[in-house]
Amino acid sequence: MDKPEVLMVGSGPDWYVERYARVFRLHRVPKADPAALDPAVAQRVRAVIAAAPMPATMIAALPALKIICNAGAGYEKVDVAAARARGIIVTNTPGVTDGCVADMAMGLLLAAARHIVRGDRYARSGAWSKAAYPLVPRVFGKRMGILGLGNIGLTIARRAAAFDMKVSYHSRRQRADVALPYHPTLPALAAASDYLIVACPGGDATRHIVDAAVLKALGPKGYVVNISRGSVIDEEALIAALENGTIAGAGLDVLEHEPAVPPRLAALDNVVIMPHRGGGTIETWEEVTDLINANLNAFFAGKPALTPIPE
Repeated sequence: MDKPEVLMVGSGPDWYVERYARVFRLHRVPKADPAALDPAVAQRVRAVIAAAPMPATMIAALPALKIICNAGAGYEKVDVAAARARGIIVTNTPGVTDGCVADMAMGLLLAAARHIVRGDRYARSGAWSKAAYPLVPRVFGKRMGILGLGNIGLTIARRAAAFDMKVSYHSRRQRADVALPYHPTLPALAAASDYLIVACPGGDATRHIVDAAVLKALGPKGYVVNISRGSVIDEEALIAALENGTIAGAGLDVLEHEPAVPPRLAALDNVVIMPHRGGGTIETWEEVTDLINANLNAFFAGKPALTPIPE
């Protein structure tokens, strides 16, 4: 029996692509460019693996398209409205990366607040032989505020509990199933936190909600860690806050215009930057491919998708 045809938009390591190619007849384009499509493939392909943005123009170029499997939990780069208008199913991979993203949040928190990267540079430079490194703030027992208490936020809260941290949160609505203290506004959460963790979804609804006022409320001893999306933080306001001491530091796995790193941000010692690898571990990518393959197998078998997005 012939393998079902699937179009992969985007790229990945060879082993990652091979996990799809073993199951499906895989066609590939590096990005969402209708001009890059084989016209015959574009006319007949019914399923897409979205490892890159899927705008309306790309969706329109695939008249037979019935399902888009987004390679990640966040799906703001898929034009869901355009897909919905055509009755196209959109799936994501919820839960797969929660543990690794939470690990990254705690790693960035420790790296920024305990000056691990700065201390490493200090020791390597030979400065340690001339003077002891300054004392830095502790992490255990401090106050952590979490913006967005979904699965990842809850996983971070569990990590923080092991550090004896006092955890509170802000989200669109208070959760009845969680006993953690809730703050009705984001500035209130920031003011009650030593460490503010950004774990909410991206998209228009949350764009720049961590702004200059929130950073001011966090204060000169506060740190912000973002493992969500770069758009959630007003990057210009963040850079200014780091430069002028409005906050003490930051740990960033995501940037507003990644992979571009603003020179002013790169020049700062009080920020630790990772190249968007919160969920980027070998094991999570293996599990992502398994879940996408399961969604596609269900689709081609005429069964409901396993993880359709809430919309």
